[in-house]
Amino acid sequence: MLGLNEVALLLSVMASVALGQGPVRTRGPSDRTRRAALNTFTDAQAAGVTEWTSWFNIDHPGGNGDYERLEAIRFYYRERVCARPTAMEARTTDWVAAADTGEVVHGSLEKGFWCINREQARGRVCSNYHVRFQCPPGSMQSYWTNWSEWGACSTTACDDVGIKLRQRECVNTQPMPLLLVPACLGHHSERRECSNPPCTAKWGPWGRWGACSATCGVGRRIRRRTCARTSETVRCAGRPAEMQKCGKSPCPAKCQLVCTEGRPSEDCSRCTCDDHVLQGDVRAVTGVPVAGARVALDSQPKVTRALTDANGQFRLEGVCSSGSTLISIRKEKFAPLTVSTSSNGTARSWVRAVLRSAEKPYIVKHPEDKVRHEGGRAMFCCKATGSPAPDKYYWYHNGTLLDRKQYKYEEDLVLWSLKPEQSGQYYCKTSSSAGSIKSSPALLTVIAKGKPACNSSPETHLIRLPMDCVQPGTDSMHYNAGRCPHNKCAGSLDFDMRCRDEAGFCCGVQDTESRIIDCGSYSLPIRAVTQCSCKKCPQPTVLVRGRVVTADNDEPLRFGHIYIGKERAGTTGYQGGFTLQIPPDTQRLVVNFVDPTERFLDTPKVFILDKKGGSIYHNVKVMRKQTPIDINAGDSNSISLGEIEGEDPIGQLVIPPNSFHKDNGEIYEGTVKASVTFIDPRNITTAAAAPGDLNFVDGEGDMLPLRTYGMFSVDFRDETNKEVLGAGGVQVLLDTQHIKMPEHIPKMKLWSLNPDTGVWEEESDFAYTTTAGGHGRSKREERTFLIGNMEIRERRLFNLDVPENRRCYVKVRAYMSDKFLASEQLEGVVISLINLEPKPGFSSNPRAWGRFDSVLTGSNGACLPAFCDAQRPDAYTAYVTAMMGGEELEAAPSAPKMNPNIIGVSQPYLDKIDYQRSDHEDPALKKTAFKINLAKPNQNNIDETNGPIYPYANLIGCENAPVDANHFRFFRVEKDKYEYNVVPFEENDLTTWTGDYLSWWPNPQEFRACYIKVKIHGQKEVMVRSRNLGGTHRETKGQLYGIRDIRSTRDMREVNTSAACLEFKCSGMLFDQAEVDRSIIAVLPQGNCRRTGTNSLLQEYLIKHPPVAQNNESQGFTMLAPVDPLGHNYGIYTVTDQNPRVAKEIAIGRCFDGTSDGFSREMKTDSGVALTFSCPERQINRESLFQRLQTNPAQTLSQMARSMRESEGMQAQGLPTRTMAYPLEQQGRTQSRRVAPATRRRAPLRTPQRQ
Repeated sequence: MLGLNEVALLLSVMASVALGQGPVRTRGPSDRTRRAALNTFTDAQAAGVTEWTSWFNIDHPGGNGDYERLEAIRFYYRERVCARPTAMEARTTDWVAAADTGEVVHGSLEKGFWCINREQARGRVCSNYHVRFQCPPGSMQSYWTNWSEWGACSTTACDDVGIKLRQRECVNTQPMPLLLVPACLGHHSERRECSNPPCTAKWGPWGRWGACSATCGVGRRIRRRTCARTSETVRCAGRPAEMQKCGKSPCPAKCQLVCTEGRPSEDCSRCTCDDHVLQGDVRAVTGVPVAGARVALDSQPKVTRALTDANGQFRLEGVCSSGSTLISIRKEKFAPLTVSTSSNGTARSWVRAVLRSAEKPYIVKHPEDKVRHEGGRAMFCCKATGSPAPDKYYWYHNGTLLDRKQYKYEEDLVLWSLKPEQSGQYYCKTSSSAGSIKSSPALLTVIAKGKPACNSSPETHLIRLPMDCVQPGTDSMHYNAGRCPHNKCAGSLDFDMRCRDEAGFCCGVQDTESRIIDCGSYSLPIRAVTQCSCKKCPQPTVLVRGRVVTADNDEPLRFGHIYIGKERAGTTGYQGGFTLQIPPDTQRLVVNFVDPTERFLDTPKVFILDKKGGSIYHNVKVMRKQTPIDINAGDSNSISLGEIEGEDPIGQLVIPPNSFHKDNGEIYEGTVKASVTFIDPRNITTAAAAPGDLNFVDGEGDMLPLRTYGMFSVDFRDETNKEVLGAGGVQVLLDTQHIKMPEHIPKMKLWSLNPDTGVWEEESDFAYTTTAGGHGRSKREERTFLIGNMEIRERRLFNLDVPENRRCYVKVRAYMSDKFLASEQLEGVVISLINLEPKPGFSSNPRAWGRFDSVLTGSNGACLPAFCDAQRPDAYTAYVTAMMGGEELEAAPSAPKMNPNIIGVSQPYLDKIDYQRSDHEDPALKKTAFKINLAKPNQNNIDETNGPIYPYANLIGCENAPVDANHFRFFRVEKDKYEYNVVPFEENDLTTWTGDYLSWWPNPQEFRACYIKVKIHGQKEVMVRSRNLGGTHRETKGQLYGIRDIRSTRDMREVNTSAACLEFKCSGMLFDQAEVDRSIIAVLPQGNCRRTGTNSLLQEYLIKHPPVAQNNESQGFTMLAPVDPLGHNYGIYTVTDQNPRVAKEIAIGRCFDGTSDGFSREMKTDSGVALTFSCPERQINRESLFQRLQTNPAQTLSQMARSMRESEGMQAQGLPTRTMAYPLEQQGRTQSRRVAPATRRRAPLRTPQRQ
C-alpha cells in the first residue's frame, strides 16, 4: 500500500505528465529525477494493463475546502471507478497540476484527494480540483456468477411497498495482483419492488352496557367495541362506542359539577375560585404591549372574559389557577394563542403571553412536473409556512377538487396505476385562520401504452449561415440542422416516489450525421440531427445576476447584505454587482437587499428565473433614505408624503403624542429622529425601485395585482443611542384629489410588505374625512381625505394600493436583428412594463405610474400582465422595455412613418393603441422603449381578436399565439456579429448541449470563453473573423469547430483607430475529458489589411509551448490556442463560468477595458492588445468619365476633343489608336508618375505630323 508521501509525489508527477500533453514546462534536475523514478515504478507494475477514468469533480472549495473523496465519487459514479485504483491525478479546473498550485493538498488511493482551506497560507482558499484514477481495464478475465435467490421484502407492514434484493459475485479466472484485477461490468445487485397484502380492520362484538351516568334525571350509558386492525394506517368504519339515554326519576335542581379547586359556577359550566385573581401581560414579539386583545377560557372561546388595556394587561377574577385551566388570547392581525395557568400558592397568579403577527400561508415547496408511463405512479408534494401554521391541504386536478377520502392525501398526493386521462395540471391549496394560498401548478404527462416516450424525428431548426455563404441555386441564408424538442419524457428512474425526480429525462440527440454546406467559394461542415430519444437532461445551473444602485444617481450599494428568506445568501461587490446560484426547484425567488450603513432602504425584490439555465441580469434600484428630522415624541406630529416640487403631497402621516415606544414596550419621551421615505408614483424614475412585485393573495389563495398610489418606509430612532422605535395609533391621510379614477376610492386599502415572501398584506381600510381650511388654497374651504390607521411594529414598508380587476396581457417578442425572423427569436430577455395613469385631458402625458412588472421571454415570446380599460383606450398607458444580460434592446421604430409590418401590429388596431417609440418626437432620445395605450380588445371586432393585447381570461391564447399574430417587437443592435458552430447549440438553453468532439463548449457544467484583442489602424471599422480548427487531438485534427465574425469598435479617444474583441475556441479537454486539444486559430481581418505588430509576450509564449503555427502571411495570424488562462498582458482574455453568456459577457467587458479584472463598454485600444493590423482605404487611381465630367467638365470635354483628333490622325496614318487613362493636366505625384510614360509613348506619334 502506498504511503501518504508516495501518493503526494505520485499526484505531482501525474499532474506533470498530463500537463506535458499540452504546453511543455521547464523543470529542474530534481523534478526530472523524481519523475523518471516514478515512471519506472509505474511502467513495471501497470504497463499495458491499466487505463484512466474520466475526470470527477463532486465538490467545490466552499466551506472547509475541496474534498474529492473516493467514497463519494463511487456513490455518484459506481461503474466508472474500479475497486482498487493504481494511481490518481489531480488538476484544478483551470488545468493547473496540483503540484504547481503551491497549495497544501492530500491524497490517498483509499480515500481520494482533498485540500483544506485553513491549511493554506495567508488566508488563501483552495482551488477547485478535479481528479481521475488509473484502473485495470474491464477485460474478459472477470465474469459474474449466477444471480442469488431474491431476498425478503424490506417492509413487513401491510399494504406497503418495499424493495427486495438479489446479488452476484465478480470472479476472476486468472491470478493477478489485487491492485490490477479488473472489475466486472454491470451491477453486483438488483432491486425489485415488492408489496404486502392490504391492511384490514374489523370490529369485534359489542360489550355490555355500562352503568347509567345519572342516579336521577336523564343520564346516559355507553357500550363499546374494539377494532382489530393490522396497521395503524387503517380504521374501522363506524364508531367504537354507542350511547343511549337512561334513568327516569327526576333530580333536585342542584349542580353536580365536582371541582378540585373552588366551586362550580352559577351556570354549573366551570369551576370558580372567588378568592383568586388571574393577571396577565400580553405583548408582541417586539415587546410592545398589545392592547384590545380578547381574553377567554379555551373551553368557551366565544365568550370574552376581559380585554387587555393600553399596557397589554388584563385581570380575571374567580378563575382557578390549576394547570388544567387554559386561557385563549386573540387579536386581529395576530396569530391566536392558548396558554395555561399555573398556581403559585397565593391568591394571585400571572400569565405572560407573546403574540406573533399573523402571516398568511406561503408555499415553500411547490409540486414538480412529472412524466410517467401508463400504469406507473407519481407523487406530488406541497408545503406551506405561516402564522398560525396551515392545517388543511386540498389538491386539485385541472381545477377540480380531488376527493380526500378516495386519494387519502394531506401535504402529499400519491397517484397509483396512472391512466392517460389523469394527465393535466395539479396544484395544492392550503389554509389557516389567517388566509389561503395556492401553489404553482405542476404538469403530469401520462404516456399511453405503445406510444414512444419521445418523438424520434427531429423538428425543423434553421441555422443562420455566414454573410459570405451563398448556397448555389437558392437565396436562403439558413440551413435546416434539425433539433430535438427537449420536452420532458418518461425515463428509467431508480425510484419514482420522490417529490422531485432524482434525474430528469428529456428528448435529446440520439444520432447526428456530418454534412457539407456548399457556400459557393468554400464549404462548411455541420452536424445535423437525424434521430432523437429520451435521455437524461443536463442539469443547468440557474443564476441570477445584477447590480444594485440608487434610483437617483446610480450610486452602487457597496457590500450590501443579500438575504433569501431569513438566510444570508451573499454580499454585493464594490460596484454593487451580485451573482446568486438558485436551486432549480425554486418557483418564486424573493431577495432582500439590506444596506449595513443604513443609508438606503431595505428593498425586497421578486426576481424572475430562467429554468433552462440562463443567467438573468437584473438592474436593481433602491431608494435613498430621507434625511431624518427631529420631532418631539410628546407632541402631535405630521409628516408629508410626496416630494414632487411644485405639487401638493399625496398624503401625510399623523402621529399622536406619546405614541412612540421602545422594544420593551416602554413609552419613549424625548426627541425622535424620524426618516420617512416616500416612493412617489408621479416620478416615473422611481418605478424600478418599487419593493416586492405589487401582488397580494386573496381569500381564495390566488395571487392578484395591486395598483399603487404611493409607498413609504418609516424609520424612527432614539436620538441618543439610535435605538429603533415603534409607534402606535398612527393615521395615514390620502388626499382624494390625487385619485383620478373615482371607482378606486372605495377600494383603497393600506398594505404592508412581508419581506420574506415579497407579498403585500392588508393593514387597514380607509374611511372618509374632511379638513377645514385650504392649506394655502384660497379657492376652496375644505379638502376630502381617506384616513386609515396602522401600528408600526416589525414591518417598515407600507403601500397605498387598490386591487384592480381591469387586467389584460400584452404579447412581446425579442429578435436577434431588425429582420424579425421567426427562427431568430431570443429567449431569456427580461421584458418590463410600467403601467401609467394619464393626466385628465392629456392622454399622451402620463400622470403617474401604478405598477411595474417583468416577464422572461420563452420560445414563443412573453405575455406581460397590465391594467387596461375597454371604455377609454387611454385610461391606462404603459412603457415597455427589454434587457438581455445588462444590454438594452431596441424597440421597433414608429418614425418617420408608422409601418405595421415592422411594429408587428396591423391596422386599425395600431391607431387605437397609439404606438410610439421613445424617440418618436425627439430623435436624440434612446430607442429602447415604446409607449402604448392599453385598450382592452373588443371581442366583437375581428381586428382586435388577434393580439397584441389579450383579455386576462385568455392567458393561454396569448402564450400559444402563432408568430404571425399581432405582437410588439424588440431586437438586438448587434448587426455586425456572427457565430457559427459545427455542432449547433443554443446558449440561452443549456439543455440543447450535445456531447460531440466538435462541440464548441465541451463541458455543459462549466463554460470557458476565450477572446483575443485585435487592434485596427484605419479610417473605417473592419470585420474580423476567427476560423477555429482542431489542432492536436486525434479526433478533431484539421476539422472545423466554428466561425466567429465581429466588427471592430471605434476608440473615441484616438483618431482612425478601432479594435475587435474576437472570440476563439479555447484549448483544453474535449467532452470525453481524455485528451487536450490545442485548437488552431486563424485571425483574418476582412479587407486591405496587413499585420504590423504581435504582442511580444504572446509570441514568446507560443514559441515556448510548441507546436508553433506558421505565420508567413501578413494579412492574417495563425496560432495554436494557449491552454493556460493568459491575461491582458498577452492580449488574451479567458473567463470560466457555469453559464456561457455570463462567461462571454465578462470576457468581452475585460477585453474592452484592456484589463484582467475590469469591465467596460467603451473600447480602449491602448492596452491589452494581442495583434495590430493596418487597414488603409484603397486609393482610387482612376476616375470614370462621369466623375471627370462632374469635377471639371470644360477640361474633360477639351481633352476628349483632343483625343478624338489625335485618334483620327493616327487612323489616317494607319497607326493603332490608344485610350487615355488620365487627363494630361491631372495634378498630384501619383498621377504624374502614371501620366508621364503615356506622354513619352505618344511623343513619337506626334513627330511625323510636325514633319
